[in-house]
Amino acid sequence: MSNNHPWKLEKIVLPQHTDHAGVMWHGAYISWLEEARIKALADVGLPYGKLSLEGYEMPVVSLKVNYISALLHGDQVVLSSSCLQQEGARWPWETSFLKQGNVVANARVDLVLLKIENKRRRLLRNAPDNLREAFLTLHKGPAN
Repeated sequence: MSNNHPWKLEKIVLPQHTDHAGVMWHGAYISWLEEARIKALADVGLPYGKLSLEGYEMPVVSLKVNYISALLHGDQVVLSSSCLQQEGARWPWETSFLKQGNVVANARVDLVLLKIENKRRRLLRNAPDNLREAFLTLHKGPAN
């Protein structure tokens, strides 16, 4: 990860996150990735609901997860996420899943910014002024 100050989200693997063997189901990782991004947006004063009400969406256009070791029911996990430098129209995020300080999975998610007007979606290669500051703060990471 390139950011020295990543965004953090603490989670516990609950029964609904696991398969019949008590191993965390792959879809739960994806849900947690989205939760981490939405929380970071809220932390910079841009709750996703407000973004959506203003006519913006950030759909996922690419997703890759590398599973290193299994997470099990009851495990405590920290998601350590960084919003990377914009790459063309893509806004990439990298996240490490940490269990007791050890990386158990890594993920990269690429999003794009869309403006929705009259039911038409337009790709924005540059964030408008009202979003630019929030995106710069996301890239820098939390202050602490």
